Amino acid sequence: MTVPTPFWRSIESLHHFIYLVPETGTHYAPLGLKGTWMGYFASRAAPMGAASPELVTATFHGFAPSRVHRAIPDAWALASPEQIHASRLDLAREVLGRVTTDEHTAPLADTLATIAAGLDLAGKPLAAAHASLTPPADGIARFWLAGSVIREFRGDCHIALLVGHGLGGVDANVLNVAAGRTFPQQQALRGWTDEEWAAGVERLRARGWLDADGAITTEGTAFRDELEDATDRACLAAMSDEAVEAAVDITDALRDIGRDLRAALAG
Repeated sequence: MTVPTPFWRSIESLHHFIYLVPETGTHYAPLGLKGTWMGYFASRAAPMGAASPELVTATFHGFAPSRVHRAIPDAWALASPEQIHASRLDLAREVLGRVTTDEHTAPLADTLATIAAGLDLAGKPLAAAHASLTPPADGIARFWLAGSVIREFRGDCHIALLVGHGLGGVDANVLNVAAGRTFPQQQALRGWTDEEWAAGVERLRARGWLDADGAITTEGTAFRDELEDATDRACLAAMSDEAVEAAVDITDALRDIGRDLRAALAG
């Protein structure tokens, strides 16, 4: 038995909205956090405590160190990790509450917690940090947090493979843009300079994954596709049989909530 691709896609969408909704730009302002990026780095890193910029750069992987250093550690002088995490849960409650209820999400949260408990977290720091947090009492926030453990678990597995293949943060972003897997504006979003980006392009050309014009080659496409398959295999190897069965069982319910959420945010 394998974990269905729609499960991972639903987990991603039900976690990642927390960084994309319009409210994100102002939600953390009452805590003193300044701007979207400080809120992003501080809220995602908060489960690790007052993490250093070096630790945040290492665990997030795809961001230019200079972008991280503009937000961390200054954020911890403005609000504690505990305050920031509590605020992030409030945002999850607010947005998910538009499309679901505590009563509906409570049993789903139980199943997600079963999946999270069946993960081998060795070498998966962001997932482990989220798993160490006390589950909220209400269904919606518990649902979101348990799903976030699983989302960061897959992200940690993916980063391990990137590092194993010698792909640093800028190289991974260049490849994703060339493969059409992320925004064309990813260089600016992740904070890489033109010189850093160009160096990443040259490294991928030397591997035969980009051509002279910077377009992805057949070899590059094959590698990027295999990277996703390898991530799925790495996740599966670190999941108990019970966790895999639960993921299969809950996929349709997660997909329904994710679909409703996307419709609500688009509207």
